[in-house]
Amino acid sequence: MGFLKPDMPVVDFAEWSKGTRSEKIRPMARHWAEVGFGTPVVMHLFYVVKILLYILGGYLFALATEGVDGFTNVAQWWTEPIVFQKVVLFTMLFEVVGLGCGFGPLNNRFFPPMGSILYWLRPGTIRLPPWPDRVPLTRGDARTPLDAALYGALLVVLLIALFSDGTGPVPALGTTIGVLPLWQIWTILGLLAVLGLRDKVIFLAARGEVYGSFTVAFLFVGYGVDMLLAAKLVCVAIWMGAATSKLNKHFPFVISTMMSNNPLIRTKWLKRRFFENFPDDLRPGRVSRIIAHFSTAIEMLVPLVLLFSHGGWPTAIAAFVMLVFHFGILSAIPMGVPLEWNVFMMFCVVTLFVGHADLGLSEMSTPLPVVLFAVLAVTVALGNLFPRKISFLPGMRYYAGNWDTSWWCIKPSANEKIERGLVAIASMPASQLERFYGSQEQAMIYLYKGYAFRGFNSHGKALLTLVHNALAGRNEDEYVITEGERLCSTAVGWNFGDGHMHNEQLIAALQERCQFEPDEVRVILLDAQPIHRQRQEYRLVDAATGEFERGYVNVSDMVTGQPWTDDIPVHVTWRRDSDDAPRLRSDRESAQ
Repeated sequence: MGFLKPDMPVVDFAEWSKGTRSEKIRPMARHWAEVGFGTPVVMHLFYVVKILLYILGGYLFALATEGVDGFTNVAQWWTEPIVFQKVVLFTMLFEVVGLGCGFGPLNNRFFPPMGSILYWLRPGTIRLPPWPDRVPLTRGDARTPLDAALYGALLVVLLIALFSDGTGPVPALGTTIGVLPLWQIWTILGLLAVLGLRDKVIFLAARGEVYGSFTVAFLFVGYGVDMLLAAKLVCVAIWMGAATSKLNKHFPFVISTMMSNNPLIRTKWLKRRFFENFPDDLRPGRVSRIIAHFSTAIEMLVPLVLLFSHGGWPTAIAAFVMLVFHFGILSAIPMGVPLEWNVFMMFCVVTLFVGHADLGLSEMSTPLPVVLFAVLAVTVALGNLFPRKISFLPGMRYYAGNWDTSWWCIKPSANEKIERGLVAIASMPASQLERFYGSQEQAMIYLYKGYAFRGFNSHGKALLTLVHNALAGRNEDEYVITEGERLCSTAVGWNFGDGHMHNEQLIAALQERCQFEPDEVRVILLDAQPIHRQRQEYRLVDAATGEFERGYVNVSDMVTGQPWTDDIPVHVTWRRDSDDAPRLRSDRESAQ
């Protein structure tokens, strides 16, 4: 890859464009295996600078506290509880404004590089309430001035907290500076809860399961060291929850795909080692499988050492291992760019588990920290058992390779309706690609690089195959296949790989605004795999006429395919006949 120019696949465009979708993906997949996405080096440096600015921001907000003095005198204040509180709230602000996960060109967001605040302060944009039929005053999908005001209030209160001083000495925490006033903590949690009930996207973008959980821990400040112990348990829940979610057949695919895109790995021969047999067999190779299993073991077991060791070499070694673990993810600059989250977790390792290594669970004065841990653990368990019901974020299925996904098959006429009908900041993904790369041909190549990326993940084979079901009897060349999360970024203002934000709820919101004709928009909705079942269910939906097919694909078939495979077995359990009369079909009759 070049410093300023992307490393693009070299193809005879006229000849390449004559192939089928599978045939066009094949050279893109081989190029990815050797090069990755082909991002210019300067773009990676852009993200490095953003990380440094994030660190500087947290540093300056800590120094804005009375009693926290000395830019270079970190040793005097790095373990102060209020410093930890401010870093948590600053990171929440950073994320909910749109500067964190999902930011910029590595998330196919070019013009502008972020959404979030540009959408959520603007009435008329789409909002997605989680339970509109159950929670009063949450119906509807249009953002009101009240919604914008609530979001603005959250930003203001977060800033007030970041510029606040401590409440004074708290002997139990060993601080003379104190902590943030409780009214600020309650107000932030209240606003986040109300906003989340009005629009789940904002709660997820604020990373409520992470920074919201830490903020809940701040409520325990009146019970001695329970606040810090609860924060430790939140960290352990995040690590072990993520590790639990990686106990599947999908995670090695994430490793091979992420490592081949790692900007620090420059040699092609080493990148090829992550695959079974380049260039013909691009399933994860032995190296990828070893890394996947080893990193899962680290994430599951080392946090227990941090929690139950109280200083000395065990704590030092465990802390070093976890710092290397998160730096390994960070240095890969993975797609979706959850970069600041990894920096934050490294900060937690140092501040909580090294700086307060002497604090153990035996010093709890109430069961509240354990209750908070139990709530998170139950959410993780339910998220793995019922992934269709719980987002992969609170379910902590981070980079497990097992997410709800969708592909939208869109005709040009529907694309024009979306451009006209939405109150949005960004244009549709295909338009952004063409504008960024300068020509329709280059944009088309990178569109297929995106398909190859999805194909490298195990669920990509199911999506490629289900396109044929979704467009059966129609000319597939008339449709542009768009990632649901990319369209979601345009329509809603944020996405981080979560199919819960571009399922039937978003389809209905777009249909209301755009009035698609039958066959103009057909959507493939693929649920994540429940941890106890080796299959993933799917639904096919026409935006104008509703669901017309559902069924499942077996994980065993998905993990044996190549990134360009589009013919894995699909088991249809229900299909609407052409006369619109629903009819149940047997699995044996309808299996393809």
